[in-house]
Amino acid sequence: MPLTLFSHARCALHNPDPEHPEQPARLHAINDQLVRSGLEYVIKQADARPAEVTDLYRAHSKLYIDELFAKAPTEGQIWLDPDTPMTPKSLPAALLAAGSGIQAVDEVMQADNQQAFCAIRPPGHHATADQAMGFCLLNNIAIAASYALDRYQLERVAIVDFDVHHGNGTEAIFRHDERVLFCSSYQQALYPNSGDDSSTDRILNLPLPAGCKGEQWRKAVQQRWFAALDAFAPQLIFISAGFDGHAEDEMSQFLLKEDDYAWLTGELKQLASRHCHGRMVSMLEGGYDLSSLGRSVVAHVKAML
Repeated sequence: MPLTLFSHARCALHNPDPEHPEQPARLHAINDQLVRSGLEYVIKQADARPAEVTDLYRAHSKLYIDELFAKAPTEGQIWLDPDTPMTPKSLPAALLAAGSGIQAVDEVMQADNQQAFCAIRPPGHHATADQAMGFCLLNNIAIAASYALDRYQLERVAIVDFDVHHGNGTEAIFRHDERVLFCSSYQQALYPNSGDDSSTDRILNLPLPAGCKGEQWRKAVQQRWFAALDAFAPQLIFISAGFDGHAEDEMSQFLLKEDDYAWLTGELKQLASRHCHGRMVSMLEGGYDLSSLGRSVVAHVKAML
């Protein structure tokens, strides 16, 4: 099945403090592993284009977006919250990250059996409609899903978030939208300390304990999500692909491996084949150990293919 990888060199220009875990080197590590794997010769690669302001308004409040543009520094660095820096290159990078999801939606909706992966930063799933947080300025996956619902008049989309942190921003944006089924697996009592008590029929949160290994994670995912996803029959599947639950990543205490990410991706691909002509859009979220991040992305992309 064809797969397009969207990215842009300017996503690496968002350069926070050298000690910050969300570093430009993340994209370099992914690119290096794609080259080593030979996938660069198999997948189509395309430059992201920046999102328009009107695209942002679908997921974010006008007040927040207007203030974000007004705050953007011309030099130095400001902090939007204790974890989220903004430099002169941050907003352009964030617009490219959000725009890649819109391009990915167009790419997969124009033909059957199409997938897309967006290797972008900064990540997005913690950003709420009116607040930056957790390294995230714009909620990339929510902007892309909102665009798909609007532009293609879809009635049902699923968002599967396997980052080790709860996708609180995405949940908040779509909490009252019956067209969206949101699934989020994450480590309990880890930033942003949310999600444990907010599940509904369409918000399928899956908190798991520190030390969670692949077998336990797979069993819980299978029991909690798959029947609900089948019953929902999404017309497009989105993935918030965070790889910070890997055993080598010090951001969490999960003990997942590349094979676990490949397994879930393969299961989602089967769901996509049954319900939405194979259409999937995946967007990078977390993953901060460079070696395991690159290897996990390769496993994820191979499983999509």
